[in-house]
Amino acid sequence: MCFDRYSRYLSDSLIPPSSPPGMAADSMEIDDSLYSRQRYVLGDSAMHQMAQSSVFLSGMGGLGIEIAKNIVLAGVKAVTLHDPKQCETWDLGSNFFIRKEDVLSQRRRVEAVCPRVAELNPYVHVDMSSSAMDDNTDLSFLREYQCVILTETRLSLQKRVNEFCHSQQPPIRFIGCDAYGICVRVFCDFGEEFEVSDPTGEEPKETFIQTITQDNPGVVTCMDNQPHGLQTGQSVVFREVNGMVELNGTARQVSVLSPHSFAIGDTSQLQPYAHGGFFVLMKTPKTYRFQFSHNPFLKSAHQAPLQIHAAMLALDTFQEQHSRLPNIGCLQDAEVLLKLTEEVNATLRNKASVNPELVRCLSRTARGTLPPLAAAVGGLASQEVLKAITGKFAPLQQWFYLDAIEVVKPLQSVSAEEFFPRGDRYDGLRACIGESMCLELHKLRVFMVGCGAIGCEMLKNFALLGVGLAKSSGEVCITDPDLIEKSNLNRQFLFRPHHIQKPKSTTAAEATHDINPDLHVDAHLNKVCPATESIYNDSFYSRLNLVVTALDNVEARRYVDSRCVSNQRPLLDSGTMGTKGHTEIIVPNLTESYNSHRDPPEEEIPFCTLKSFPSVIEHTIQWARDKFENAFVHKPSMYNSFWQTHPSAEVVLQRMQAGESLEGSFQVIKLLSRRPSQWEQCITVARLKFEKYFKRKALQLLHSFPLDTRLKDGSLFWQSPKRPPAPLDFDLKDSLILSDVNIPEYRPSEKVMTDESAKKPDQIKMPLSSEEEREAITQLEQAIATDSRLQLSPLQFEKDDDSNGHIDFVASASALRARMYSIEPADRLKTKRIAGKIIPAIATATAAVAGLVALELIKVVGAYEFESFKNCFFNLAIPVVVLTEPATVKRTRIRDNIYFSIWDCWTIFGHEDFTLSDFMNAVREKYGIEPTMVVHGVKMLYVPVMPGHSKRLKLTMQKLIKPSVDRRYVDLTVSFAPEADGDDDLPGPPVRYYFSRNGETP
Repeated sequence: MCFDRYSRYLSDSLIPPSSPPGMAADSMEIDDSLYSRQRYVLGDSAMHQMAQSSVFLSGMGGLGIEIAKNIVLAGVKAVTLHDPKQCETWDLGSNFFIRKEDVLSQRRRVEAVCPRVAELNPYVHVDMSSSAMDDNTDLSFLREYQCVILTETRLSLQKRVNEFCHSQQPPIRFIGCDAYGICVRVFCDFGEEFEVSDPTGEEPKETFIQTITQDNPGVVTCMDNQPHGLQTGQSVVFREVNGMVELNGTARQVSVLSPHSFAIGDTSQLQPYAHGGFFVLMKTPKTYRFQFSHNPFLKSAHQAPLQIHAAMLALDTFQEQHSRLPNIGCLQDAEVLLKLTEEVNATLRNKASVNPELVRCLSRTARGTLPPLAAAVGGLASQEVLKAITGKFAPLQQWFYLDAIEVVKPLQSVSAEEFFPRGDRYDGLRACIGESMCLELHKLRVFMVGCGAIGCEMLKNFALLGVGLAKSSGEVCITDPDLIEKSNLNRQFLFRPHHIQKPKSTTAAEATHDINPDLHVDAHLNKVCPATESIYNDSFYSRLNLVVTALDNVEARRYVDSRCVSNQRPLLDSGTMGTKGHTEIIVPNLTESYNSHRDPPEEEIPFCTLKSFPSVIEHTIQWARDKFENAFVHKPSMYNSFWQTHPSAEVVLQRMQAGESLEGSFQVIKLLSRRPSQWEQCITVARLKFEKYFKRKALQLLHSFPLDTRLKDGSLFWQSPKRPPAPLDFDLKDSLILSDVNIPEYRPSEKVMTDESAKKPDQIKMPLSSEEEREAITQLEQAIATDSRLQLSPLQFEKDDDSNGHIDFVASASALRARMYSIEPADRLKTKRIAGKIIPAIATATAAVAGLVALELIKVVGAYEFESFKNCFFNLAIPVVVLTEPATVKRTRIRDNIYFSIWDCWTIFGHEDFTLSDFMNAVREKYGIEPTMVVHGVKMLYVPVMPGHSKRLKLTMQKLIKPSVDRRYVDLTVSFAPEADGDDDLPGPPVRYYFSRNGETP
């Protein structure tokens, strides 16, 4: 289906694109393993809507291909790609799906990219069109699409298409995107009225109630002064309230009084509140209204977007008047654009004057492309496409601008010739940053840790920027120990179905080589951690220009950050969670490091809550996950460990018969004797487990704490957040074979723990009674006689394999426990996310965050000033993008004019006979301050008040520290004498002590 056959559109309405093979046109089926992470972001309803929607996307330049990639990965039903242009060498620097052979054969851009875009997702039907669109084109063919996106399109044509889309019933959602050098913009029009089902996408939490007053207005106070997080005008739904039962199931609009209380209207005629209950924020749809005119319309109060708005509208006028963009480095064109901008600014009634520097930078770079900027805005624009189709999340109203003036502003003094085209793939980039900066990118040595979603996007950006391709010095080193899973394909766009179970790093390197054959990528399969410091040692870091993290956990980030600080290397960090993303730029001696700040620790669920008093579904899911670990991981591992220590069962039997007590023997023999050998025995074990966990545990709790139990202050024991359990009876009608299982009579015995500060006990080591010893010996004798196998196979919890039953176990166990405690159960998808600690993810946010990081990479390479660097936080759901300066490095005063920061490291060089006293004297002489204490890790080398430590002064450093053969130095923590008596010792930077062996010079 192509625009080449244009008469078809003039005479007939467009036939909707056909569905992929094996998938019905109205299919509601979703591949959970492919879309699992995205479903946590969008939800099933939005996913189904996308699977029924068709999109028209015009313009296959850098911005257009970014949008195409993201929406095809997201899983819309069909996409038509439109572009009349032919492939040029210039395109190789911005479109990652165009190859050199496409340029040589003069293929149309859309013909080159269409099959490669289609490969991203077999569930999406991708069509192409290459006929020209102009002011005389009949637009009726657009009626078959739910959303139209235009890139690389003149503003006058955008206005015409927008007006057509706005006039349709129902309206066609319209998005216009433009990228001109350092400036990009997005415009959205989703019709006169556009209803959004969920503006924020945040999951409502259950907040427990302390009290509700019987008054007008009634005031709700949260349990334990928990912040409710509500805003005046929102509505909440009440559940499980005792006493004031009329509130249950009803919605009340709130008026916030404090972070912990709010009014809900008249409650004076309701029954008095007794206890318990919780409330949940009620999500209500919101209607947004759009203007279809592209006349100046901007709600932002900030002057910077208004200035860009004026400059880009002036650029549109320049194109209309001259049928071209301003020429690279042409001062005359820049002055013409500046005059036009001033005229536009006057019509906008903008109080702020025009920024000439911004306009001149825009004029100079308008013909160029910054691939990272296109990636960043392509991610945001793609999210707007998904909003347009699904009605999920708040849409952009209506203009969005982003600029990268900090990238080019320091280059204004560079000669114009630096920016002129040279006939290669970097001409678009060269127009923005100049030849010298391009060469610096080529010479770069980068180490990227992680090749997942962000890693794939970063490698694409490296390839387009030409990072590390210089033969003599450049290189991109990547490492990732993981293999490719099916669920990765939805976001990690370098991978295809035939790559499943192949290493991420080597596969990503090969795919990146297709984008830019000149790129040098060294792919490793290692984890970056203390165990691999022999590989990623100081010598390795000393050869690097910078480090990029593409990780999914905090612990690994902290380790990589510590290595970068130790070796004085810049670090570019980023991460996403659903539609949210962040970037952090860490530059030696300028900014704080990742470890300079710590997020609050994740709250652990108290052990007694998990064991006896769950109140929310997260508690039952964690309980079920713990049962899985105990039954299928911990016990088999402990069993195997015992037999590794005691390889002979006969010897164990002899020692037990001789009366010797062996640690763990009772638990091991119990496992051995209870191991089922037939299916019927498995059913019996399962039936007994059901009786234990879902009936007898409840009976025990109610025996220990009857429903009328009261605390010392007279309040009920069973009140919110504590829920009394209800024993579950097993329905024997469900299976014939279970009726023969003999269930022992219940006898209450267990003491119930209620202390929330108590920790989960370790494996209890109890001495065996004589009777238990005899029984254990008998069981072991029988086991040896009937089964010589003394090994079990522990299961590692695997959330992504739906055929292994792991999630099914957790989901069913959690649901049963939830039923027992009258907790609303979670569906399998939510259970999988919580039990598997899955971080919601979507390709739009990944692309945006990687693009923003790559922009900062250019600044690091150019050694820009501190003010040029930008950290970013965004939430594409709202949408909001916040750019801030990084935190400046803090300098700590020791005394007088002696200061230090996290980036400082003092050095002392020793020799084989260098003593601790020599070390302290060297520090005193070199840095002019008296050391008082020396510590190596957790080992105290010298503390004056410790007995015997004064004798250590004569010992050699080598004897005190005992360095490993491959270590040339150690970092020591040294404290210094205070300025005045009575003050605490002063901290200092790490003191790096270099050893010298066999007379060699450090």
